[in-house]
Amino acid sequence: PIVLRDDLIIVIRDLYPKAPKHLLIIPNKHITSLSIKTDEVSKILGHMFTMAGQIAIKEKVDQSGYRLIVNQGQDAGQEIEHLHMHLLGGTLLGPMREA
Repeated sequence: PIVLRDDLIIVIRDLYPKAPKHLLIIPNKHITSLSIKTDEVSKILGHMFTMAGQIAIKEKVDQSGYRLIVNQGQDAGQEIEHLHMHLLGGTLLGPMREA
């Protein structure tokens, strides 16, 4: 089910959650890479981060903390060639893995 939708993004729950709260923030416009530099893409990326904060409030993880992840490229684990952001929270997530 759709959690939120506006003219720039759609937010859904991940089908295979890695945390109690795991949502995907997906731009409506097809963006394949963070390296695409246009004013429109910059506006969408900024909106994704702004909305992530609002979604965290709605999901009641804004105070305890949450993690935002964007996987870019095969080595990062990107599985779908459509830019999207993961919002994870609702549990102690632990440290990020060191390279």
